[in-house]
Amino acid sequence: MSALIIFALLTFLMLSGMPVSISLGLTVLTFLFAFTETPLDAVALKLFTGIEKFEIMAIPFFILAGNFLTHGGVAKRMIFFATSMVGHLRGGLGLSAVFACALFAAVSGSSPATVVAIGSILLPAMVRAGYPRKFGVGVIASSGGLGILIPPSIVMVMYAVSTNSSIGALFMAGVIPGLLLALMLGVCTWWVAHKGNYPREQPMSWAQRWEAFRKAIWGLLLIVVVMGGIYSGLFTPTEAAAMSAVYAFFIAVFVYKDIGLKDVPRVLLNSANMSAMLLYIITNAVLFSFILTNEQIPQSIAEWLTHSGVGVIGFLIAVNILLLVMGSFMEPSSIILITAPILFPIAMKLGIDPIHFGIMITVNMEIGMITPPVGLNLYVASGIAKMGLTDCSKAVMPWLLTMLAYLMIITYVPAITTWLPTALGMM
Repeated sequence: MSALIIFALLTFLMLSGMPVSISLGLTVLTFLFAFTETPLDAVALKLFTGIEKFEIMAIPFFILAGNFLTHGGVAKRMIFFATSMVGHLRGGLGLSAVFACALFAAVSGSSPATVVAIGSILLPAMVRAGYPRKFGVGVIASSGGLGILIPPSIVMVMYAVSTNSSIGALFMAGVIPGLLLALMLGVCTWWVAHKGNYPREQPMSWAQRWEAFRKAIWGLLLIVVVMGGIYSGLFTPTEAAAMSAVYAFFIAVFVYKDIGLKDVPRVLLNSANMSAMLLYIITNAVLFSFILTNEQIPQSIAEWLTHSGVGVIGFLIAVNILLLVMGSFMEPSSIILITAPILFPIAMKLGIDPIHFGIMITVNMEIGMITPPVGLNLYVASGIAKMGLTDCSKAVMPWLLTMLAYLMIITYVPAITTWLPTALGMM
């Protein structure tokens, strides 16, 4: 009965147009006041202990690093390097977009930031080169989703904070799935370009490719700073996030000089705004998790599923369907913070690896980025391309089908996810 009341309250508040964060907090407070005798002191204590986690500091640092790179010219140099390597193939600029998104994802940690950084440069270039606008939108909107799968990923940090999982293990677990998805999106892009007989770029010499790599090397080294530092044990994922912010500031201001010191306060303010929004959502999600645990709701659902004989496969199918539907209406951070406290205990009860489960959830969030009506990447891409949301939704269809096939592979072949962190001794 408690579960019914809680979710009815949450659904009603969200349908009324209230932001997700406020809906979560108001649901908890309404239920506590009306249906329990829990003292508010306990709520306040849980709130402070829930957000008193060192790992949470990784979020604002990764956001800051991504903003420095987005406002700077790092994306432009990565695009030039990507084009030099794959631009001569059929649909070369489309393949360059996939490659560049994968590279920028490895330094930004955000899907919308990746779409903005790569799309604002490559999309006009693709239109000028004779590519259909819808092709460019489809490639960039779908490939931008790599921003939350290829580490560092803000969504992975959210999952780790919500479930007390290892951020380092999650980051390493995302490497092979991220590269595999980039490859599959690249194959899909080539197939669409080959079918439409789209143009290709003039091949570049190896000297030109080396020059492109030399110009992009400072941005690419951020991958080494983050991943190498975590793997070597030199610093924790949170410390790696702080290092990435400092490094991104250094190369944007002093190496590439795309940002002046006078622009730094604006970048800091933008980062603070985004960080505050995410931390406010986390705060309310902590309260929501508290009330669910207090009412024994996840445990009850887990017991029911265990005794009903649904099994691991049936549970994973149900989770995928649930997350795909939610991804069409909500942004990833909110979904993870709402569903993780419910689904994670059930997954553990059924013997599902927590790291594999986290990557599977992340892939679902990635697909949600390009599914209407509220796919965030679709909104960003439609703004860049000056196309309607319906047209953008149609444009991403080949890549969406590819990502759904990829989701099935990741869901039922956990070795793809767990092999690397296990080999590195992180699991």
